[in-house]
Amino acid sequence: MKQQLNKWGKSPQAWEILWGDFFRLEIAKAEDVLQAALEIKALIKSIEVATEVNLDVRMAIGVGEKTFSGERISESNGEAFVMGGEKFEKLKKEKIMLGIQTRREDFDQDVNLFLKLASLFMDKWTVSSAKLIGLVLENPKITQEEIGQILGIKQNSVNGRWNRANVDETLIVKQVFRKKILKLIK
Repeated sequence: MKQQLNKWGKSPQAWEILWGDFFRLEIAKAEDVLQAALEIKALIKSIEVATEVNLDVRMAIGVGEKTFSGERISESNGEAFVMGGEKFEKLKKEKIMLGIQTRREDFDQDVNLFLKLASLFMDKWTVSSAKLIGLVLENPKITQEEIGQILGIKQNSVNGRWNRANVDETLIVKQVFRKKILKLIK
């Protein structure tokens, strides 16, 4: 997890793991927040555990200004942190694992519906699906043949996993989110 978070900045200024099961991450560009969230979700869901329970992660995205930079991200403050905290508190009640809050309620409604629908398949990623998604997210130009070589499986097996993991749909969600957030912040 620390290695994944280091991709987005240095600890403790850009990210911090608190209480063992809670983390805070600042992403410099709003258009990259869903990429980071999907990579983290894929990482967590790719962890094999002895029980039949699949691990998952609940994440809230807050978009807004940062008004105070502390020595640690947990000391920083501003609209983005407040929005993220408020949305995080709502996620459990809403029974969803990923959501966003901005100062634009119409944007939030549309994007949260979009994320909720995407969660219908993302929340069901198996360990093998999550590993595949993680590879694709981190290597956008990777081919199915290259994935097969990395995972030690045949290309037709990669294709089956690709479809079960809803890779194409995940990439569309990411693409549409990027367009919408770029319009929002302009």
